[in-house]
Amino acid sequence: MNSSSPTLSQKQERHFLLVLSAIQFTHILDFMIMMPLGPQLIRVLRIDTHQFGLLLSSYTFTAAASGLLAAAYVDRFDRRTLMLVLYVLFILATLCCALAPNFAFLLAARALAGAFGGILGAMVQTMVADVVPFERRGQAMGTVMAAFSLSTVAGVPLGLFLASHLDMLGWRAPFLFIVLLSGVVLAAAHRMLPSLTAHLQRGIRGNVLRQIHAVAKEPNHRRAYLFMSLLMFGGFTVVPYIALYYTANLGLQDNFIALIYLCGGAATFFTSRLIGRLADRHGKQRMFRIIALASFVPILVTTHLVPVPWWLVLINSTVFFILVPGRFIPGMAMITAAAAPQVRGTFMSLSSSVQMMSSGLASLVAGLIISRNPAGQIEHFNLVGYLAVACGIASLWIVRRLTVAQPAAAARQEN
Repeated sequence: MNSSSPTLSQKQERHFLLVLSAIQFTHILDFMIMMPLGPQLIRVLRIDTHQFGLLLSSYTFTAAASGLLAAAYVDRFDRRTLMLVLYVLFILATLCCALAPNFAFLLAARALAGAFGGILGAMVQTMVADVVPFERRGQAMGTVMAAFSLSTVAGVPLGLFLASHLDMLGWRAPFLFIVLLSGVVLAAAHRMLPSLTAHLQRGIRGNVLRQIHAVAKEPNHRRAYLFMSLLMFGGFTVVPYIALYYTANLGLQDNFIALIYLCGGAATFFTSRLIGRLADRHGKQRMFRIIALASFVPILVTTHLVPVPWWLVLINSTVFFILVPGRFIPGMAMITAAAAPQVRGTFMSLSSSVQMMSSGLASLVAGLIISRNPAGQIEHFNLVGYLAVACGIASLWIVRRLTVAQPAAAARQEN
């Protein structure tokens, strides 16, 4: 399967996407598993909530920084070789998390896991764009992005089950589970991922920093980065505070929050591929506009909810999970086509950094807007909803000015 620009059979392409989905699943699970492990880590490591916050943010910020550093070299190597090396380093960093004897060691290990995990996400999207034609890329992105849903539905509950029932390992168990699973995925990746070197044959020469600057300053690339930032602000201003709002203002119990994520993740596991197929059939931009407009409803409902029957909350939260992340499927398919193949790795690494920094900034801005009253309830969450919708409206404007490289037939379909 080694060629500079492989043409894969339908079966090979399916295996290719499944392997990339598995890589995506493991590094997303590694990021998500920290949040529910908070109570155990605070108790066992004797840390406070501020230190736990550092454990969470260290992953995001190093992922953003590594994306910038990766932009200097990702287009200078075979995609397959680089992916396998980064995945090995990610596995070793996660193993260090499992073996961490204290807070400082764990903090450093989480920073390393974020550094390698952040680049993995960009590499997965780059390899999909290199192999899958634009007219089928929506469905391919839907397949890969289903890894997020699977990590929510299966990975996190399983990780918490292991942490609760393996007393000898405790909070270390989920990380060891990720290491073992990633070892299996690594073996499959080594066997099934094709060599991708077509971007090398087109030639990249000269000063590295000058090349990065050239990619970053290209007007269409800047529009793509702005589009990505607006997508992140349209979701991550709201998502991190949903559980807090539901428990503080609606009086819901923690086990019901788990049910919300279980139902939402299960629903998106099936709808992500459907959205991808519809985007391929009816046009990425058209499907993005439809889903983005529809997503405004659950966003506004979520940020204005008052105590209502539990089943209404569950219906709205499930629709929220389907539509708000669902915008990313046609959105990312367009973003991957916004750069020429020879600079796509650099472009996607910078895009990954923009994504990580925007998500962190979105959560920070929302945290500055909301407050808690003396009764412990969340106030001004409605303003966060308005901000998210405003960013969504701005993304509808900027996407019409985004130029994507696509076949002529697909171009006619988009309009």
